[in-house]
Amino acid sequence: MAKEPSKGWQRPFFQMWTGQALSLLGSQLVQFALVWYLTRQTGSATVLATATLVAMLPNILLGPLAGSFVDRGDRKRIMIAADAAIALATLVLAGLFALGWVQIWHIYLLLMLRALGGAFHSPAFSASTSLMVPKEHLPRVQGVNQMLNGGLSVVAAPLGAFLLELLPTQGVLAIDLVTATIAILALLPVRIPLPERQAPTNAEKPSFWSDFRDGLDYVLGWPGLLILLVMSMLINVLFSPAISLMPLLVSQHFQQGVLQLGWLQGMWGLGIILGGLVLGVWGGFKKRIYTSQMGLLGLGLAFGLTGLLPASGLQPALGLILLGGMMLPMSNGSFWAVMQATVDPERQGRVFSLVISLASAMAPLGLLLAGPLVDQFGVPFWYMLAGSLCAIMGILGFLHPAVRNLEAGRPIPSEAANASSKG
Repeated sequence: MAKEPSKGWQRPFFQMWTGQALSLLGSQLVQFALVWYLTRQTGSATVLATATLVAMLPNILLGPLAGSFVDRGDRKRIMIAADAAIALATLVLAGLFALGWVQIWHIYLLLMLRALGGAFHSPAFSASTSLMVPKEHLPRVQGVNQMLNGGLSVVAAPLGAFLLELLPTQGVLAIDLVTATIAILALLPVRIPLPERQAPTNAEKPSFWSDFRDGLDYVLGWPGLLILLVMSMLINVLFSPAISLMPLLVSQHFQQGVLQLGWLQGMWGLGIILGGLVLGVWGGFKKRIYTSQMGLLGLGLAFGLTGLLPASGLQPALGLILLGGMMLPMSNGSFWAVMQATVDPERQGRVFSLVISLASAMAPLGLLLAGPLVDQFGVPFWYMLAGSLCAIMGILGFLHPAVRNLEAGRPIPSEAANASSKG
């Protein structure tokens, strides 16, 4: 196990965090600019769907392998290399835009390369956080992270639109180069502790594939963690379509227009900001898993009740979606705080990337399932289905001892076997 973070952890951590937050803003602006360019140039839903798919594939297919690499390497160097590689790819595409040589496949390639860099960067950053931040402050830090994500979801699109009015596409891409450079410079002087790996039983260093199998066995051998992983996958199946279906909820069910859609989406983003702020100040219950399950229950109730509203119920829908947005960081932020506090630091890259990969893979599956069901039964049916199943998972998490006691640590296999034989 790694040593506890020092008392002066705030300055180096938030120096790293600020640089990464700026880099994330630059990435969001690039994403908006490229999606708008594809929309304007092609007007093709197939092109936009393909762009979404190529941006998801690296995390789905290579995430667990990237996590093994993160656990074997220097996490600071991995983050710097990922930021630098993404910036270099963006620079090449900006040059193609400036020369007028850009093709659709160039954009696909850049989106895939950026996602590949993110597949290494995200678990490295999350695993570094648990080594730099004391355990009692992890929920607050996660609350700040969730607040940042909510703020970017509100700010990035209008800011991107404003910048595209002032700058050509390559100009917006250049902003990402600046933010990535700031992130690298902010990270250079920061010292990120290395986790202490357990000494191998033989003289040889474990192979890459044995490390990968060890991470998988670690998750499969921890019932509480495995249940949470399955729950996170199911939530992505249910809620990725629910967010995507908001335009249909407004236009078909509530019989309203684009202004009302903006209000609803604005309430969702505002809720995420407020929920992250509350978690950042409060920190949640002493048992972090209770905060996560409370958020899950609240999220399910908010969306389930939204699906029950009549066509005249837009105003209460605004309040319910605001509540759902507040519950999301309570659930997600506390979930990641639990993960960072309980998973062995030397395995966090593998475990975190496995969670991200499997959860990401569920989003397209959810969209495939939602399409025919919504066509048959309507958008409110999906909201009721997603909300009720989510609320049930929240309740079951409170009741299941393996989930309730997750923060006690991973059970030792021999002890678990003895306990089961005595029972």
